[in-house]
Parts: sequence; C-alpha cells; structure tokens
Amino acid sequence: MSELLAGAYLAKGTIGNVGTPGAPIATFSLVVVPSQHSVSGTVVITQAIPGPDSHIVVSVTGKIYATGIGNVTQVVSLQGQYVHSVPPPAIGSFLANFNAHLAIDNAWNGNGGFSYFNHTVENVPVASVKNLKEELV
Repeated sequence: MSELLAGAYLAKGTIGNVGTPGAPIATFSLVVVPSQHSVSGTVVITQAIPGPDSHIVVSVTGKIYATGIGNVTQVVSLQGQYVHSVPPPAIGSFLANFNAHLAIDNAWNGNGGFSYFNHTVENVPVASVKNLKEELV
C-alpha cells in the first residue's frame, strides 16, 4: 500500500504574468504522486479587477508525465469546476470549468496557460515557490 504514494511531494507556485496590473494569476498548491501520474490540490485565481472573477477557488485533479524533451521535463494537465455567480441584476449561479496546462522543468518552472469562464490565458510563465518553509513563516 505504501508504494501507491512513493515519491509524493508538494508543488506550489503561480501561473501568469505576476506583477502585471490586472493580469489574472493562478496560484497552485498541489500534491504530486509521480508513480501514479496524478496531481490534485487547489488553484486560486486572483485578478485586481472587481467582479465575480476577481477571486476564484478551484479544487483540481490532473495528470503529470515525464517528457525527456530538453528543458521541458514534465507536462501537467489540471481540471476542475467552481461555482460562478452571475452579477446583478441577473440572479443565479452555475458550475464553470477550469483547465490548465503546464510545460515545466523538474523545479516546476516553465510555461503554461489556463482557462476559466470566458477567460483564456496562454503562453505565460509558470514559477515555483522558491522555498516552501520561507512561505510558511
């Protein structure tokens, strides 16, 4: 049973143009189990524009595979759904889809993109948190 989680680790970082005013940023915190090619965790999308899409929390699952192609050593896909509320004067909520794709190195740095209700962000940097312990302090 312990072999199922062999090599599991935490990956944490961002997808998007961090520092660009108004740019949507997806911050991820994922448990990666390479032996099972599985990824699961949480993505938080933030944007400095008021509205229903300014702060979204998505539970995600996905796949990770090794590539062996130059600097891109891994590819990751993520999927999830979240409740999207319609702004007034309309009333209501519905499940919206989230998808992300990453082409990264072993340190979780590279390129990628993500999409969520009526938004698509392509060819943006993926950057890992440099030191998790520093982030927790």
